[in-house]
Amino acid sequence: MTNFKNKVALVTGGSSGMGAATANQLANKGAKVFCAQRTKSLHEDIIIDLKDIDASKNIISELSKKTDKLDILINNAGVMKENTVEETSLDEWNEHLTINLTVPFLLIKHSMYLLKKSRGSIVNIGSIEGKGNNPGHSAYGASKAGLHGLTRAVAVDHGKDGVRCNAVAPGWIDTELNKEFIKNLGNENNFHERLKNIHPIGRTGNPEEVANLICWLSSDDASFVTGQVWTIDGGRMTKLSLPENKYND
Repeated sequence: MTNFKNKVALVTGGSSGMGAATANQLANKGAKVFCAQRTKSLHEDIIIDLKDIDASKNIISELSKKTDKLDILINNAGVMKENTVEETSLDEWNEHLTINLTVPFLLIKHSMYLLKKSRGSIVNIGSIEGKGNNPGHSAYGASKAGLHGLTRAVAVDHGKDGVRCNAVAPGWIDTELNKEFIKNLGNENNFHERLKNIHPIGRTGNPEEVANLICWLSSDDASFVTGQVWTIDGGRMTKLSLPENKYND
């Protein structure tokens, strides 16, 4: 069983959803967990606005005041707004790239000296939309595809330093954000049924299931795994779409 005793982990966006589930699991398995975001988590917080271009440097600076090591970096914080390319403003585009791609890049950059010392592990939270796209998610899909590419680049460049870098690509996960989205559609039951039908496993995922994969990738159990993007989507991207018929039941 994975044990993170004496390990130090940093999780961005650790106050809710997949970030909170991951932070909780790491802590339950013995890690000292720091979370960086605008709101409080259940762990030791570095309260910060990730839109600030200096945020990543300041996070590592604050972390260094509290500990002299970092074993695990989880780049989880993200933003998603729905617009086509034509509808997306430059400000919206830049916000997606900043939060979803530039912040992980800078956190990896500024923490690499610590990760080299610990021969640590990085897990970036990408998305199946880094591999395919839902309508109206132009900036989000582009930023997550970029994060997948960054994952591979870091793995290639820093494998020699003993640093591993992987990503997970979740599909539909029952976070508070997604639950609120469904509620606002006005026909929750119908939408839930349609969601079940596009997943071979017959349901959507929960944050704890994604956390299980993230924690395994962060652990010594995955010591020969790097540069990979792990899809966790209940088989959604494996299933080819068909017109409504008996095979969709």
